[in-house]
Amino acid sequence: MKAVGAAAAAFSAISPPTVSSALQTAGQQRGTGTSKIRVLAFDAYGTLFDVFSVTALCERLFPGNGNNLAQLWRAKQLQYSLLRSLMGRYKDFWQVTEDGLVYAAKSLKLDLTPEKRQQLMDVYLHLTAFSDVRPGLESLRNLGLRLAILSNGEPKMLEAAARNAGIAALLDAIISADEVKVFKPSPSVYKLAATRTNASASQIGFVSSNSWDINGAASAGLTTFWIQRAAGEPPEELGFSANRVVSAITDLPALVQ
Repeated sequence: MKAVGAAAAAFSAISPPTVSSALQTAGQQRGTGTSKIRVLAFDAYGTLFDVFSVTALCERLFPGNGNNLAQLWRAKQLQYSLLRSLMGRYKDFWQVTEDGLVYAAKSLKLDLTPEKRQQLMDVYLHLTAFSDVRPGLESLRNLGLRLAILSNGEPKMLEAAARNAGIAALLDAIISADEVKVFKPSPSVYKLAATRTNASASQIGFVSSNSWDINGAASAGLTTFWIQRAAGEPPEELGFSANRVVSAITDLPALVQ
């Protein structure tokens, strides 16, 4: 449908987890002293947790419309976080996610009953973690690095997702944009990483599968690692490229030890 395609095209990081090898050569990495990294802060949605693990339930509740609903829901979730930041009208990410779902259902002319609405929202507390997440975090933890989530997500939804994915014990902190009442890519959010971990910006690495997020963190002075999960996805043209581009979180230990 045109509405779905147009909205989804407005934002990246919504493709399945396959990898382009072309961006992994040394000549395409921006130089950085990654040996100084003591803290790694991870984006949550699309990086640790697969936001499209909602698709199965979307399809079960709305046969034939599951993929369109999941795609448009994610696109509006991202768009609303950006628009609310620009408007100076903050609502937490749980509400933004629900508003995106309501819009997507209306756009696709789906009957989103209160029961279905609750079922779909609850999925965000049980998102599937990508297969590289747990082994990658365990390896990084074994190197003595401190690990954190730095996300637009509302604190309780992040805590539930991490707990239900079995990675909560591997994290030293869960840091939410809710603390500053504005969403990434505002510099205020990235600065929280240093404040909450008592580390300098030079000691913090930021990891995301979302290129726009990488640009925001790099602009704020953090060393950045782009997990390029989508095959052939180009980096955003915002002027702040990733220091390193890798295919999975399990590639990170070799770069920071």
